[in-house]
Amino acid sequence: MSGMFVHNLRLGAASLRRNVLLTALMIMSIGFGVAASMVTFAVFRAVSGDPIPQKSAQLFVPQIDNRGPQYNRNGEPPEALNYTDAVALMRAHKAPHQTVLYAIGLSVMPADEHRMPFKAQGYATYNDFFSMFEVPFQYGGSWGGAEDESRSSVVVISRSLNQKLFAGANSVGREITMDDHAYRIVGVTEDWDPKPRFYDMFSGNAYANAVEIYIPFTLAIDQKVDTYGNNNCGSDGKRGDAHDGWVRGECVWISPWVELDSAAQVQAYRQFLDGYAKEQQSAGRFNWAPNNRLRNVHEWLDYEGAVPPESRISLTLALGFLVICLVNTIGLLLAKFMRRAPEIGVRRALGASRADIYRQFLAEASMVGVAGGLLGVVLTAIGMLGVGLVFEPHIARLAHLDVPLVLLALLLAIVATVLAAFYPTWRAAQVQPAWQLKSN
Repeated sequence: MSGMFVHNLRLGAASLRRNVLLTALMIMSIGFGVAASMVTFAVFRAVSGDPIPQKSAQLFVPQIDNRGPQYNRNGEPPEALNYTDAVALMRAHKAPHQTVLYAIGLSVMPADEHRMPFKAQGYATYNDFFSMFEVPFQYGGSWGGAEDESRSSVVVISRSLNQKLFAGANSVGREITMDDHAYRIVGVTEDWDPKPRFYDMFSGNAYANAVEIYIPFTLAIDQKVDTYGNNNCGSDGKRGDAHDGWVRGECVWISPWVELDSAAQVQAYRQFLDGYAKEQQSAGRFNWAPNNRLRNVHEWLDYEGAVPPESRISLTLALGFLVICLVNTIGLLLAKFMRRAPEIGVRRALGASRADIYRQFLAEASMVGVAGGLLGVVLTAIGMLGVGLVFEPHIARLAHLDVPLVLLALLLAIVATVLAAFYPTWRAAQVQPAWQLKSN
């Protein structure tokens, strides 16, 4: 069997060499079609993957309507919470693990007086953030609940910031100055930057640069650290002049998360949200019926439109282009195979079966597929350089050529070409030996 396969490959190679131009056209058609598909698929893969697959069904975003139906969009509550509701959820502690967070940007003062201060972006949050989202650590760990309660001046920094400030050494216990305030380092995270950044879709940071700092939420409020993310104040768009008035007002700027491990816990938390909204209604703060949501990671990403529509459109167009290339390949293979009708007739007259013709011609098509796949890989690598011309830079940089993508490109090229060759091969196998011998 292996000897016959090698024989068919030799016959196929000889046939391909007989008409180099036609062979080149088929290889280029497959190569360009595969490359277009792989470039767009690389982008789609980067933006549509599950950022935390091991826990995406247990992590939920609570939403509370603090504005009323006249200010909602399509009946949906705001995408974030105000300070009053965020603190109420934290104090109620109705979930086994819970946190709230908001984006911050603090000026870091390097210890070296010759270096200029720079801005570090991150989040004010609670200690449960790190266990809920399984943040890996290079040194140390997160702060504890006691630090949250006491508003301790502690910070967790990223590996890249630690490299920048301390040349990668273990910096746990050392201090850094940010916005003229000293913070004690308790942990250094490993490189961790899930894409999309599911936990902060509200501030538009789904594909932002990696996080560098984390500080306690309670400390940030105590220090009057302003939000570095979105701040949605509803109908009037005003947040007020005084910081305290803004914090205590109805502007939403805080993202909440809870971890619920069972359907019973999810149901209980939904009931808690409705009960809380009814309490606010009784207190006169809300004058509308409870309008709450509780979405897990997948539901939240779908609601937020985490996958850019242009990536779906581009992938669809690229697959359509691949189909066109395959149709062209079918035509080229049909023309090539039918020109060899006399050869097929002689082979059949000498005892070759239709199965032998199928094996020979499909082996030849698979060689075209392999060559087209290799060309597709090269063109995909070149295409990666121009992704930024189609997509936003923060999305384009996520696309990359790796081993799985290379293997997928080769497999797609081979399978697509062999499938495209079935009709031309079937036509070739139907050649009647007697007719060919008589006509020749």
